[in-house]
Amino acid sequence: MSRLFKILLPLFFTIVFTPRLYAQFRIDAQLRTRFELRNGYQMLAAKGEDPAALVSQRTRIIFSYETDNLKLRITPQDVRLWGGDKNVNSTGITANTELGLFEGFAEVKLGSVGWMSVGRQQLVYDSRHLLGNRNWNQNGISYDALLFKLALSGWNLHVAGSWNTLNETSSNNYYPDSRIKSYNFVWVNHKFPGNFNLSLLHIASGVTETDSTNTLHFRQTTGFYIQYPGEDLKFWANAYYQYGRNKLGKTVSAFLMDADMCYSIGKLTPGIGFGYLSGNSHVGAGQSTDHLFDILYGNRHTFFGFMDYFRSFDKDTRQGGLADYYLYMDFKFSKSVSLCNTAHYFMLAQTNTTTPDDRKLGYENDLILTYKFADWGGFECGYLFMLPAKSLKEIQDVSNSKFSQFLYLQLTITPVIYKQQNESRSL
Repeated sequence: MSRLFKILLPLFFTIVFTPRLYAQFRIDAQLRTRFELRNGYQMLAAKGEDPAALVSQRTRIIFSYETDNLKLRITPQDVRLWGGDKNVNSTGITANTELGLFEGFAEVKLGSVGWMSVGRQQLVYDSRHLLGNRNWNQNGISYDALLFKLALSGWNLHVAGSWNTLNETSSNNYYPDSRIKSYNFVWVNHKFPGNFNLSLLHIASGVTETDSTNTLHFRQTTGFYIQYPGEDLKFWANAYYQYGRNKLGKTVSAFLMDADMCYSIGKLTPGIGFGYLSGNSHVGAGQSTDHLFDILYGNRHTFFGFMDYFRSFDKDTRQGGLADYYLYMDFKFSKSVSLCNTAHYFMLAQTNTTTPDDRKLGYENDLILTYKFADWGGFECGYLFMLPAKSLKEIQDVSNSKFSQFLYLQLTITPVIYKQQNESRSL
């Protein structure tokens, strides 16, 4: 039994069997298993390469405890590939395995208008472009942060800060320059009459200059999100501007814009959208200002195509940025079954000395079938393919490419294992 379970089991029995407990307590589980057949996922398929088949699994158990003044949430998580255990002895027994902690935080009430949340928690805001849960990734993402939440006269104000450290040291603040050392934000939100939603967001993200220096440079991101979730017409849009300094200390001036609109006609919902992420026309020694927008820890898979060709824009577009024009059709066969097809056309936002001269990158098609067979379970099947332009082949250095496609089957089970009603309990 892992050390984590030795801690959680006594906590469970203490909460459940404490005399005259006035609180809400529940245990949820999540088991998500996904089969993938990769023949061009994340990287164009090359002639002579065989497809890769794999099964990954996420297992979570979620302990939630809530009173009028306190909320606790503890989520152990195990993520693995089937057959991927590396520590297996000669008898086939896996050794030295440990669960990880996806969430572990407490919320304490502050007067009558706010809460303070401290610990490892998900930060999911607006379209999830910059603050998201990255749920396609079986690991997901959570943040070690201190968060204040205030609700005043229909306005919501959230203020958060974080300070990340790899090791307990007596000096220096060394931290990997590929990760954000200090992640801080202010979020203001208001829902206006007519179901119109507006959010303002500012993020200050600090990154060390190198892995072995203490110098910290902050990139500032400021922008807004608007949403109209009407009954038939739905619309949302983002616009963010980045300034400050990148990790090398260069001045930053970059922007992100995207918008999405759809209209429901019975069971059919057609939609249209675009996304634009600015890039650099000058790189290397001749670059005085960095114009490549950084989406920080935001969701990758949700935007810019499900084939995930564009995750690290520094590398995947050679700092050229990206423009995505897309159309989609969503058809609901019933309340539990739907089919959505999305067509993407990608282009570089800018060209530079390291990119091809032609901005055209190619066409991607994403076909997704979802079936929710119960309140506690659902099935998803996706078939995706990419028709690359010559420029994408050059960027990925795959000259002998073949037809790139990706198939996945995903089963998600989310039962409520235990739920205590808000009433007194005695032995």
